[in-house]
Amino acid sequence: MSTALVTGASTGIGLSFARILATRGHDLVIVARHRDRLEALAIELAAMSSTPISVEVLAADLAAPEQLQRVVDRLSDVTRPVDICVNNAGMGVREPFGRSAVEDEQLMIDVMVTAVMRLSHAIVPGMVARGTGAIINVSSIAGWMPTGTYSAIKAWATTFSESLHNEVKQDGVSVIAVCPGYTRTEFHQRAGMTMSSVPSWMWLDADEVVAQALKDARKGKSWSVAGRKYKAMGWAARVLPRSVVAKVTAAR
Repeated sequence: MSTALVTGASTGIGLSFARILATRGHDLVIVARHRDRLEALAIELAAMSSTPISVEVLAADLAAPEQLQRVVDRLSDVTRPVDICVNNAGMGVREPFGRSAVEDEQLMIDVMVTAVMRLSHAIVPGMVARGTGAIINVSSIAGWMPTGTYSAIKAWATTFSESLHNEVKQDGVSVIAVCPGYTRTEFHQRAGMTMSSVPSWMWLDADEVVAQALKDARKGKSWSVAGRKYKAMGWAARVLPRSVVAKVTAAR
C-alpha cells in the first residue's frame, strides 16, 4: 500500500487531495498548522476508505524552519517511504505589493517557495532510488499572468515542477504542477479577499481540480489545468505576447 503526504491538508484543495487519496486506499501523512483539526480529519479519513488505512498527523507551520524540518525529516526517512508528495500549503495577501506588509510577502515565499523546494529536495533521492513516486505541486493559472508576488511564486512553482519533471522522469518519478483557476475553498476568505465580482461560471470545485490532477499525473504530464475555460485561458496566457497578457490582466 502506498503512502501520500499532503501539506495544507485541513482545508481546500489539500483537503480534497486527502479525501480522494483516502478513498483510493492510500495511507496518509496529513500536514497543517492546527493539530486539533488534523486529528479530527484523521478520524474522518480513516473511515472513508473501504480498506484499513493509517493516517499520520504531522502538525507543522511550514514557515517556521524548525517545524519545516520535521516534515523534511519525515520525507527523508527511508524506513517509511512516501510515494506521493502533495505540496499544497499556501496563502495570499490582499493588498498590492506597494501597500502590503513585507512580512506577509516573505511569509508567502517561505510557505510556497522555500518549503516546496525543501520538501521536494528531501523526497526526490528516495523516489529515484526506488524508481517510482510522484510529486504534485499545487501552483495556479495565475503563474502565467503578472499579478504580483503571488503570481511570481506560482510561476516559480510551475517552472520548478516542469524542470524537475524533466530531470527525474527517466527514473520513474513524475512531477506535476497543478494550475487551477478560481476554486471554491477557504483561501480567499482567509486572505480577506472579497470575490463577489467573480461570476459563478468561473468557479471550480476542489474535487474537480484534484481528480484532473491525479489523472494527469498518472499520464506523466508536467502540468494540469482543470476545466475547459481555464485550459483555454492557460493556452492564451502562454502563447499570446506578454504585453497583451499584461494589458488584459491589468484591465481585469
